[in-house]
Amino acid sequence: MGIELVLLLVDQTSLELLLQKPWNELYNGMEGGVFRDERPSSDHRLKRSFDIDCEAELLDWMDSTKKKSDEPVVQVLKELDDGCEGLLHLMNWASPGAWEVWEGRAFLYLDVALNRVIESSEDLYSESTWDDVRSRLTGIPEDEFAESVCMDWMERRKVLGETLDEKEDPKIVPTYEAHDRATRLLIHALSVLSSNSHLVGVLGREHLKAELWGHGDWNLKHYLHG
Repeated sequence: MGIELVLLLVDQTSLELLLQKPWNELYNGMEGGVFRDERPSSDHRLKRSFDIDCEAELLDWMDSTKKKSDEPVVQVLKELDDGCEGLLHLMNWASPGAWEVWEGRAFLYLDVALNRVIESSEDLYSESTWDDVRSRLTGIPEDEFAESVCMDWMERRKVLGETLDEKEDPKIVPTYEAHDRATRLLIHALSVLSSNSHLVGVLGREHLKAELWGHGDWNLKHYLHG
């Protein structure tokens, strides 16, 4: 299994409500499951953790801080060395879903989307790259982009002398279907972002430090500390 790139959709209103709650109230509410009705509705096509899993991860992190406070959550996060990690947990709670894909496949998809070679991981995750992705792909039909990616993938296999015969390689069809599904979901995620002004896309990577998630004002370190 490869490392996953994650485009997390975050409901700004929901996040702000969590950040303004007193720390102890947030802890007790998550422990009792009382905030579940306040969580944004799940997008059935995107990936999202179950309520109970999000609660458990946030509570485990809050326990690790050993904090007890009646200050607003955002203030406590600013005071903690690892406050960005807590903020990322809250963003996951305040999310209708995320687009996730193996990083290696993301290079292929963005090569096609931008009609250029993505040179490095730094390029793959850069703000300018994703500004271009949103500009190029927003409004494009899912079928069109999925077909372009799958055709490009098959051409690359031909150039490398690899078979496209499913009888010789039983992974051909499942891999094709995975590319088709992932690219359609990327278009869907971008469409949801463009049509909902209260949502923001926060880009990150599995195992990446929380403070490095997001761009500009929505970089988590910048969001907490300016």
